[in-house]
Amino acid sequence: MIGKRNEPHIIFVPYPSQGHINPLLQFAKRLSSKGVKATLATTKYTVKSINSPNISVEAISDGFDESGFTQAQKADIYLKSFKENGSTTLSEIIKNYKNSTHPISCIVYDSFLPWALDVAKKHGIYGAAFFTNSATVCAVFAHIHYKTFSLPVKIEENEPLLLPGMPSLYPIDVPGFIREPESYPAYLAMKMSQFSNVENADWIFDNSFLELEGEIASGVSEIWPARLIGPMVPSSYLDDRIEGDKGYGASLWKPLSEECLKWLKTKPSKSVIYISFGSMVSLTPEQMEEMAYALINSNMNFLWVVRETEKCKLPKNFIESTNGKGLIVSWCNQLETLANQAIGCFVTHCGWNSTLEGLSLGVPMVAMPQWSDQMTDAKFIDEIWKIGVRPKLDKFGIVRKEELLFCLKEVMRGERSYEIRRNARNWKNLAKKTISEGGSSDKFINEFVNTLNLACQMKKYKK
Repeated sequence: MIGKRNEPHIIFVPYPSQGHINPLLQFAKRLSSKGVKATLATTKYTVKSINSPNISVEAISDGFDESGFTQAQKADIYLKSFKENGSTTLSEIIKNYKNSTHPISCIVYDSFLPWALDVAKKHGIYGAAFFTNSATVCAVFAHIHYKTFSLPVKIEENEPLLLPGMPSLYPIDVPGFIREPESYPAYLAMKMSQFSNVENADWIFDNSFLELEGEIASGVSEIWPARLIGPMVPSSYLDDRIEGDKGYGASLWKPLSEECLKWLKTKPSKSVIYISFGSMVSLTPEQMEEMAYALINSNMNFLWVVRETEKCKLPKNFIESTNGKGLIVSWCNQLETLANQAIGCFVTHCGWNSTLEGLSLGVPMVAMPQWSDQMTDAKFIDEIWKIGVRPKLDKFGIVRKEELLFCLKEVMRGERSYEIRRNARNWKNLAKKTISEGGSSDKFINEFVNTLNLACQMKKYKK
């Protein structure tokens, strides 16, 4: 037992939403597979949703232990409470482990929670920031923080945003609130707070990879020197080096996997359109109706994830009118679904996790971003990586049924479908290569582990 004291022990602190817990938990599993003791510290409200072998779980408080953000209702109130209560309870965990066989040597914290770095420094341990957005989006906000340009960001159709290593970004390609800061002040403040003390972090990690965004990361490295260590997708879908790693190991909802898989078994290869807008996006009734009629008119098979609270927006008798070609579910296991041979394309809101999952599994996409970083991700899906198409919006910001139908046909069987599928296969192979032994992300992760191992050994000799 005494010898084990020299092994690194990392505590991971995610922002408590599904899209933030998943990549941090996956990073924890990846490091655990390399001999590091990994502990996830999440809020009391979400702690029961974590179930992952080899990962210890500890509860911290956000001050709203019964129902988290829903209980707080306002972002600024929630974040202030989380900082106060989270700092105290995280410190207590570090103290509790101090004289154990596994004292904590590093905090890997979600960049939305910069106070966790202050906790690390207070206790004299390493602190590493983990960014859950694309490197491109992080670079834009880093440039704003370091005043390369100021808010509101002035971008016009004839005057795009030009940054080192990046393609030209037009108004439709950037988060709307950097052009109109007053539209979402609390969320903008949270985005900017990621950089408030990041220069004090011992490491900065981002859930991307060199082949995908290396040039962009290099262009911003002087102010944001991030190591790209993604994609943080369960190992079974990539290098398969973590035994039994078929899911993230955290679910705030109960997926209906059996129903989905049973239905997909009855469908031909690459014949099904999979539609999911994640756990947070709420489409307007008008947009839901346009999507529904595009799907009916396509005469293609489709699997559409519609949360219970959203089903009232579907047209009357919609399911009956699909003649058995459609299945509506309230939630499903997205990775299992994307990996299914029946899936032909993925209609997505372009959240970064969904984008990485679709890319890592080689599934062509129809990009329908709704806000924030999704706008930038959609540009890259369509124009840069060329693994999908982005429907055009009308003057009211709606994708009309004719436009969506055109895009579905283009990806599934149109002129561009062969090029898109070829590109999707190439990116799938690169995603697997980068996280496999000797790949760029694997090397960065190994460097991190080796540094922590060396630090633990040095502590042993000093004693």
